[in-house]
Amino acid sequence: MSRTTPRTTGAMPVVEALSACKTYGNGTHALAPTDFTLQPGEFVSLIGPSGCGKSTLLKLVAGLIEPSDGRLQWWRSGQLPRGAAPAGKRLAFVFQEATLMPWASVEANVRLPLDLQHVPRDEAAERVGRALAQVGLSRYARHKPRELSGGMQMRVSIARALVTDPDLLLMDEPFGALDEITRNRLDDELRQLWAERGLSVMFVTHSVYEAAFLSSRVVVMAARPGRIVHELTLDAPGMAEARPAGYRSSATFAHTCQQLSDLLLQASLVSGTDQLEMAP
Repeated sequence: MSRTTPRTTGAMPVVEALSACKTYGNGTHALAPTDFTLQPGEFVSLIGPSGCGKSTLLKLVAGLIEPSDGRLQWWRSGQLPRGAAPAGKRLAFVFQEATLMPWASVEANVRLPLDLQHVPRDEAAERVGRALAQVGLSRYARHKPRELSGGMQMRVSIARALVTDPDLLLMDEPFGALDEITRNRLDDELRQLWAERGLSVMFVTHSVYEAAFLSSRVVVMAARPGRIVHELTLDAPGMAEARPAGYRSSATFAHTCQQLSDLLLQASLVSGTDQLEMAP
């Protein structure tokens, strides 16, 4: 069984996976029995080779799929019910693609989850305006998605997630298709939003550089079957440490990237039932 050690932050976890595993209908053993704990205010990135269960674990937490065995438990309301977070807990999911309605304006796309919740129009307008301001798109509220760049479309997707005031933000390689300059800029903005909003974040990425920049903790997974084999804590739990200007050029950042690259290489060499000790 793969395990991450719960952190002590003075608060109960946001969500826990308790021996959660997933085997799909075609027989693919996507995730071995896994224990995972996310603490309030953590930014946890999941990295690992293709097929290691990163997205599967993320979708289990989101309630988009159900575990074949084990369970997901929220600290306030017990077991995660089918398809939604428990009462009192809000989560939002940002996918690899922006998945916007091409015929609708930016503000209509951001307002969609509020419309589905039947939020009064005046309240919805205020929340949409606030979310667009947070991602720097206030002036583009009336534009259609086709009028925006790829990076701006992803900002719309993030605003649509933020408009629900989530406790937990789940992100599945949201910037993977973007150029490096745009990706770095969005990473900067995302980390600032995380710090300002006090969000808890689970973030899937294939980039050790992105994980090293964004995360307070990085979880490394191996395939066949998918499981957690390492973790590396970068910041104190619940503390949104500032990344100073020039951080990506610093010796600290280079060292962290090298650590993660080494752990990722080890994970890629693991197969079958081989086990690795969790990194300290």
